[in-house]
Parts: sequence; structure tokens; C-alpha cells
Amino acid sequence: MKKVINTNNAPAPIGPYSQATHAGNFLFVSGQIAINPATGELILDDIKTETKQVMDNIKAILVEAGVDFGQIVKTSIFLKDMQNFALVNEVYGTYFKDNFPARETVQVAALPKNVNVEITVTAYKP
Repeated sequence: MKKVINTNNAPAPIGPYSQATHAGNFLFVSGQIAINPATGELILDDIKTETKQVMDNIKAILVEAGVDFGQIVKTSIFLKDMQNFALVNEVYGTYFKDNFPARETVQVAALPKNVNVEITVTAYKP
């Protein structure tokens, strides 16, 4: 059985997809970018602020689904510029305590709305 997860505390999808889908024991969170859910504005001040907004958007979706960062098993990070890797990693790491999820980080040619970072996660929800 599949259940769609949506919350007003994260940005509304900008296309034909859901913020997250809960299927079986897994929660699949769609790629998040740095949109402030309250204003709909992009937060592109600097890569650390942008990454924090992305992670806060993910957190809001996790909370709505009854999951926390400790249950994330897989993360994918997409960067427009791999030179930002260390700064993104610095912010990303503050959201996890231990038992870090599997992850890949890749540089891509472009991202939606010309942002610098997009992150997606998969969590285990027993």
C-alpha cells in the first residue's frame, strides 16, 4: 500500500509529484531545494544557508511522516559545483547524530530553478 505525504511546512511540489511517498516500510522523500515554504521564495544567499533550508524542508516532511533523521537509510546530494562539497557536508552533518545513512554526492549540469543543491532521502519506517 502506498500513502502520499504532504505538509504545508515544506514547499509545495513544483511539478506532478508528491513531497514524499510511504510504501511498505520505506519513506521516499522527493528532492528538496531551498524554497522557503512560508514565502515560496528561493533562499540562495550562500551555499550553507541554502543547504540548511533544504535540510529543514526535509525535516518538515519527515516530521509529517512520523520519521526522524536517525531513520534515513539513503541520501542523494546533487550539487551544481563540487567545490561546495565541504560546505554542504558541514551543514548536512549537523542533522545526523550517528549511524549515518549511505550516500552519494554528484555534480550535475543544472538543477531546478537554477539552485546549487538538491537533496533526496529514503527512510526506514517500521
